[in-house]
Amino acid sequence: MKAKYAVVLAMVGSFALGAAVVQGLHAQAKPPAYVIIEGTPQNQDAFVKEFIPVVVKATKDEGGKYLALAGKTISFEGASPAPRVALVQFESLDKAQSYWNSAAVKDAYAIGNKYGAIRLFAVEGVAP
Repeated sequence: MKAKYAVVLAMVGSFALGAAVVQGLHAQAKPPAYVIIEGTPQNQDAFVKEFIPVVVKATKDEGGKYLALAGKTISFEGASPAPRVALVQFESLDKAQSYWNSAAVKDAYAIGNKYGAIRLFAVEGVAP
């Protein structure tokens, strides 16, 4: 009979320990980050042909995941968004900052800025 109680007690203890570890890991998880890019091309052809392929590759190489890329936009309130809008997800705000600091991304935006005005910013998401 004592062996049964020992097994049950061990199972309950293991469950409690596992739950505590999972809770601790969730508390340490960083929330995702989102980079919003607005582009207003003055030279649409050059912007699309020379900038977009370079920046998309650099973004993916830096761990970014495109959630939206120059799709149709509508404005609900306030000023309308730029003609070209992209939304990129990163693992964390630190990763988004690392993306922006990378040489490949800086080089890509140097090309894009030759052909239009670009606004770029990041926002921290909600923790999982």
